Amino acid sequence: MTETGQKKILVVDDNKEELDLVANILRRANFEVSATTTGKEAIELAKAQKPSLIILDIVLPDIDGGEVASVLSEDASCADIPIIFLTGIIKKTEERDEMKTGKRYVLAKPVTKEMLLKTINQVLFG
Repeated sequence: MTETGQKKILVVDDNKEELDLVANILRRANFEVSATTTGKEAIELAKAQKPSLIILDIVLPDIDGGEVASVLSEDASCADIPIIFLTGIIKKTEERDEMKTGKRYVLAKPVTKEMLLKTINQVLFG
């Protein structure tokens, strides 16, 4: 947690509109937000900032979200950071509880504000 007690969330999406939308929803919900459009920068930010949660697109321009998650899971300082994959490559009908494995969760785009915040609250606060 940050000094102000806010949970820090790293948002990663190559679509700038989607990135801004999610970041704004989170800021209005009183989260501290960092954002980037590339996988390599996501890894750097995660290692430097140690966010409470990462919201990660799978399709990115440099390295995909799966590879980002894999690299972070091998770093002892980042291995326990939960990740919500927010992606357009699955359908809403495929989004269900089975899509949760360990500290990895999957939500289909487009996601509603309510579903996003509900999932974040479940991940961060149980």
